[in-house]
Amino acid sequence: MKDFFLGLKERFAGPVQEEEVYEPQGEEYLELGSATPREEKSRVMVRPFVMEEFEDIKEVLDVLREGSTVALINIRPLKEKDLGELKRAISKLRKTCEAIDGDIAGFGEDYVVAVPYFARIHRNQP
Repeated sequence: MKDFFLGLKERFAGPVQEEEVYEPQGEEYLELGSATPREEKSRVMVRPFVMEEFEDIKEVLDVLREGSTVALINIRPLKEKDLGELKRAISKLRKTCEAIDGDIAGFGEDYVVAVPYFARIHRNQP
């Protein structure tokens, strides 16, 4: 196999000089490390939430403001309990998404997806 590659090298680069040939001595290993360590902040987290009452929106808003979390919010418990509170919570969530240049959309009848500035939600155009 080595001779095959040397032959190719000779064809494309001319004759091989002896000092250019690399002969490994025994088993050699090259240890590869990452150039820069990864930080947890650089990762995107997808986090589920359940909204059972209006006050549950506070935690969702806090993680969206941090800017690295995509929120999947189950609104069914609050929808069954109090529709007025649900509308109020969604309105607050929408205003926060606008303020952080994020995006928000309904996902089925029982879920809302809210994303920070770096993401957009795909919407099917009829």
